[in-house]
Amino acid sequence: MKKIAVLTSGGDAPGMNACIRAVVRYAIYNELTVYGVERGYNGLINNNMKILDRRSVGDMIHRGGTFLKTARCAEFNTLEGQREAARVIRERDIDGLVVIGGDGSMRGARDLTVNFGIPTVGIPGTIDNDLAYTDYTLGFDTAVNTALSAINNLRDTMTSHDRVCIIEVMGRHCGDIALYAGLAGGAEEILVPEMPLDIDAIADKLKQGASRGKMSSMIVLAEGAGKAGDVAKLIEEKTGASIRITTLGHIQRGGMPTMADRVLAAKFAVRAVELLKEGKGNRVIGIRDNKVIDMDIVEGLSMKREFDEYLYNVAAVLSL
Repeated sequence: MKKIAVLTSGGDAPGMNACIRAVVRYAIYNELTVYGVERGYNGLINNNMKILDRRSVGDMIHRGGTFLKTARCAEFNTLEGQREAARVIRERDIDGLVVIGGDGSMRGARDLTVNFGIPTVGIPGTIDNDLAYTDYTLGFDTAVNTALSAINNLRDTMTSHDRVCIIEVMGRHCGDIALYAGLAGGAEEILVPEMPLDIDAIADKLKQGASRGKMSSMIVLAEGAGKAGDVAKLIEEKTGASIRITTLGHIQRGGMPTMADRVLAAKFAVRAVELLKEGKGNRVIGIRDNKVIDMDIVEGLSMKREFDEYLYNVAAVLSL
């Protein structure tokens, strides 16, 4: 093992730059040459990459986004696109590839290994926290703290005006951002795609709160749980409450990564380089019970994600 490459793919996540930095510096420490692939699998197919040294990743650990940039690549979904990427890798004499991204990015790494024998290691980089084999993904903690900061600010103004606020966060299929931010922010309601939406129960809870003198509330809504406007209209009809809507959108993807994400980035990167140095590919990195783990990429991607209903019920009890 003499040369490796690293790329970021799919949606960006805070901590990706810190992870690239750690991959590069730990690889150089182990006397490996590192290529940075620009714009994900597009860059791999188009041979758009450059050698990275320690200076290349200086002043990067605290920056959000990814300096290698990222893009979605429809061509890579085809066998022809994958074959071209494999050709470029072999032409460059690259011995292994580190892929930082979400579920789709991991599947791309799997395809390179299974179909063309390219050793790959996947690092989970996505704010959604929607990969079943790992407790947490890179970027999730920062995204939750971004949402939490917004909840704190909104609560101040909603309290001042005796209003109810629905704050919509990302989470089309996974409600973890809403769950963790809602629990940490003391939200009165947390709406996630994994649990049924019960407007009557929400209305009753708000009415009970109003009867105790509680005139303002926070509802955290994962985007996949329903449309904020529709939910607000139904609640207003049943309660007469004055509801405001705030959609955080892509602000959750950017910003300075938290300490937790920077440390996770380092741990993930070091394990990835170690695996490639040992000649082990077709692996994904994760964390379970605060310990870094790795497993077969096919096995990891086939695992079914389970929503934490216990934590969801805890949040519901604490919001009464």
